[in-house]
Parts: sequence; structure tokens; C-alpha cells
Amino acid sequence: MSTARDLFIISVDQPPEQAVGQGDLSLALAGAELIDLIGAGAVTVDGDRIVPGGPPAAGDRLLGEAAALLVRQPPHERIEDWLWRRGRDLSAGYRTALERDGELVRRRSGRLSLGSEQVAPADTPARRRAADRWEEGEAVLTALASAVGLGNSGDSDGNDGNDGNDGNGPSGEETDLETGTETGLDDAVTTVVAAVHDAVMELEAVRQRRAIENSAFANLWRGP
Repeated sequence: MSTARDLFIISVDQPPEQAVGQGDLSLALAGAELIDLIGAGAVTVDGDRIVPGGPPAAGDRLLGEAAALLVRQPPHERIEDWLWRRGRDLSAGYRTALERDGELVRRRSGRLSLGSEQVAPADTPARRRAADRWEEGEAVLTALASAVGLGNSGDSDGNDGNDGNDGNGPSGEETDLETGTETGLDDAVTTVVAAVHDAVMELEAVRQRRAIENSAFANLWRGP
């Protein structure tokens, strides 16, 4: 089971008040795929660019699809550009794949037979593995989930993180500059996670701008 599949399962296994936007989730899924490709040795990260290597291990169709879409000729693709290109409607692709594999079941919101149809994780070993990673606070899954608003991104002891740390932990792992705690992520994965956070923030800015424009247009037609 890939990180992207685990992230999708975790995202739909949340209460309604923590529902994740599909655009945000698609960007995070693209980042999760890239992290899995890094872990498989199929890509490396050079600055902010993705450098393809060998093919990933067979077995995950969507991850293989992601690998096939990599830009293999220099100048290689920037991580940000990859997130937007690969992330387009990616959450819908994962929903379809997981439903086909029996990892998701359909349910309806509300008590009536009519209404909005949703999906929930089926009780499978894949769901249990994803839940174990989530409950254990596994670093990669937690960081990606945080990018889409899942989990506790605050510091429980009230520390403002201003401890003079320069962002590098004593073991060479990256440190969260906001909390001063080690993330458990290496440099390449940290670069991808940071790009996901930036992309999600950019998408939210676009939403807000469109909302303001739509409101102004509606007020114009409404008149005094």
C-alpha cells in the first residue's frame, strides 16, 4: 500500500467537520506519489527539480502511471509544476481505483435514501495499515495530512518554537521551524512536503480571490 493510498483512506475516514477539499487532496496525493517514488529510488530531487531514475517496483498501477509521466529530459520538471500537473483530478482517480479494489464502500449522508453519496473505507487490511500509520504519527503521512488540514498542527505545550534552531536536527533530519521539533523527514521528502504546503496555500488564495470577485459581481447586479 502506497503513501498516497494511505493518505486517501485517512482523508475519507474523518468526521464531516474535517472533510478535505478535493483540490487540496489531489495536490497532496501527487506529493505522496513523488515521495513514494523517491523511496523506491525511481527519482531523486535536485534543488526543486525532479530527476527520474529507474522504474518503480511493479504492483501499484497509479504509482506506475505517475512514474510514466515524469519528464525525463533536462531541464527536469520543478516539483511545484509536477504537483499541479499530476494532481489534476487525482483524488477522483484514487477514489475510482480504491473502489475497484474493494478498499472503499459507498454510503449516503443523512438518513434518507436520497441525498449526497459518499465513500468510506472498507474494513480491510489496507485500512488497518493506514490507520496504524496515522495513529503512530508516522512522519510522512502526518506531514502530508497536515498540509490538507488533518491532524493537530499546533504545539501542545505552547512552545513558540523560537529556540534558536536553524532547521536541522542533530541527526541530520529536518526540523519544523514553527515548532522546533524534528520532523523525521530527510531533505528530499521535506522539500516535497514544503511544496505541497505552498501549493495548497496557493489554491486557497485562488479560492478566496474568486469568492471576492463573485461577491463583488453579485453586489453589482443587486444594485443599491
